[in-house]
Amino acid sequence: MGLNIAKKIIKEHLVEGDMLPDEEIAIKIDHTLTQDATGTMAYLQFEAMDIPRVKTKRSMSYVDHNTLQTGFENADDHAYLQSVAAKHGLYFSRPGNGICHQVQFERFDVPGDTLLGSDSHTPTAGGLGMLAIGAGGLDVAAAMAGAPFYMPMPKTTLIKLSGKLQPWVSAKDVILEVLRILTVKGGVGKIMEYGGEGIASLSATDRATITNMGAELGATTSIFPSDEVTRQFMASQGRENEWKKLKADPDAEYDETIEINLNTLDPMIAQPHMPDNVVKVSEVAGTKIDQVAIGSCTNSSLRDLMVVAGALKGKTVHPTVSLCISPGSKQVFEMIARNGALADLIASGARILESACGPCIGMGQSPKTNAVSIRTFNRNFEGRSGTNSAQVFLAGPEVAVAAAIFGEITDPRKLGTAISFNVPEKYLVDDNMIIPPVENTDNIEVIRGPNIKPLPQNSELPEAITGKILLKVGNNITTDHIMPAGAKVLPLRSNIPAISEHVFAPIDPEFPKRAKECGGGLILGGENYGQGSSREHAALAPMYLGVKAVICKSFARIHRQNLINFGIFPLKLANPADYDKINQMDEVQIPNAASALKIGETTLELINKTSGATIQLAHDLSAREVKIALAGGRLNEIRSKS
Repeated sequence: MGLNIAKKIIKEHLVEGDMLPDEEIAIKIDHTLTQDATGTMAYLQFEAMDIPRVKTKRSMSYVDHNTLQTGFENADDHAYLQSVAAKHGLYFSRPGNGICHQVQFERFDVPGDTLLGSDSHTPTAGGLGMLAIGAGGLDVAAAMAGAPFYMPMPKTTLIKLSGKLQPWVSAKDVILEVLRILTVKGGVGKIMEYGGEGIASLSATDRATITNMGAELGATTSIFPSDEVTRQFMASQGRENEWKKLKADPDAEYDETIEINLNTLDPMIAQPHMPDNVVKVSEVAGTKIDQVAIGSCTNSSLRDLMVVAGALKGKTVHPTVSLCISPGSKQVFEMIARNGALADLIASGARILESACGPCIGMGQSPKTNAVSIRTFNRNFEGRSGTNSAQVFLAGPEVAVAAAIFGEITDPRKLGTAISFNVPEKYLVDDNMIIPPVENTDNIEVIRGPNIKPLPQNSELPEAITGKILLKVGNNITTDHIMPAGAKVLPLRSNIPAISEHVFAPIDPEFPKRAKECGGGLILGGENYGQGSSREHAALAPMYLGVKAVICKSFARIHRQNLINFGIFPLKLANPADYDKINQMDEVQIPNAASALKIGETTLELINKTSGATIQLAHDLSAREVKIALAGGRLNEIRSKS
């Protein structure tokens, strides 16, 4: 039987395990990616491994998140990142060069290779046929040190596209439709592979928009074939020498197939406060809006901004609307400046921001109280914008610009003749803001500012886990709930003692104080606990506060691995109904936790000392993960081998 694209790449990179459903496998990583919000910790961890130089084909360090410098912290971290990249053989993308996934897509992604990134939207690279996976910083640090990446063998879902996108309908509407069908939990444990005759009409950056938001499905990654569209894009970037053709075998098997007819797809929009709360734009048309934000790693390509500029040409942004636009890269920014599109955007009243993540992570442009904000981003979690009362919708550039013009949610087809975009034969290529690796690093000194604190240490897993349920939360808790982003918190990413004061701040600001007073404890959650960002701080900071275990109905993939990596035991309720038998501040005990792991037991008992109930728990740790859990985290386990 033939292989699909994902299995072809996995087979070529397989170093441990068999490609059987749910069996743990290990794959060789060719490239790594970090950004500044996750990178400082990843490189501190890499330094702790005492490896002089990265062992990948290429490793890239980007600065794109913490570019709002209201104090010394971000600038200090940037200096550290640049110096550590020089010391250990990485490419360094300077502040102002653009959003990591956009620049990576333009300049570094390679079909058929593997990429591991400390950002959940790393699968953007799948738009060029790359197997790209988001992970915690410690997993990325290990990959830079030459270690493989471990994961359960994913299932593969074929998203079969037919037809062709109609005027004013775009790639964002495709992925919103997939989210409507599958929900934010529908991709867990799966790779989303796109095929069918409909893909031929999608440009490379269209495909990147779709694979980018596969992260919102909870998918391991998303991928397109590498075909003539891919070749033309890479040739236009001066990188045709790295292109190779990659497609599924004619008799390739998939675990499931979802069919979408692009001919009949309408403009779509995700309502507050989840990316899968998707309806047709026509169903919410007429809703008054206050803000439009266009950009992010999802929709900041040249194509997206040219469509927006074309729609705004000769018009003025509605008087009740604030419109801000973030070009995805210096390349995009310079090209719209040279071709006149930037002048059209400025003339319309749009507010032009730097090429960075910006508002997507709550780094500026927080909307007013109770505002309705339309954003071309990938997440609309409550409070992520920086304004807790804001109602944030997600949409494509066409829907966003129509709303900016009319002052209300509007079907973009009311704008008249669609704006045409011709993919350029050649993009403007100038890598002057990317610092390549150097060979001689003997005289390079790593710069460490006062905001960079030592890595916190964890102890081995205790024989019995005892403590209080410090917090009980519901379903779909995100890493934004656990460890919020924004201008106040993000600068503390290299300072775990300081950032730990903000754990669970959007849900319960008293959590850090309670955790310290109780000497640590446990957390109880519902379904899909830890969805969203790859930020390992959502595990590292709770570990610093003494959290020893998280018990829930199910975990999101990356967060589950981050918990294990930092010595927090991820446990599932054997019977989800037992969730109601445990309350916040109940005194509980999991006896024989360590010995149960050592002898291979997969079930444990939780004794609720407050109520007297005994509850069955289960874990799905592999033999490798058991060793990490017993050691109190992956760094401890690595050190034990040295």
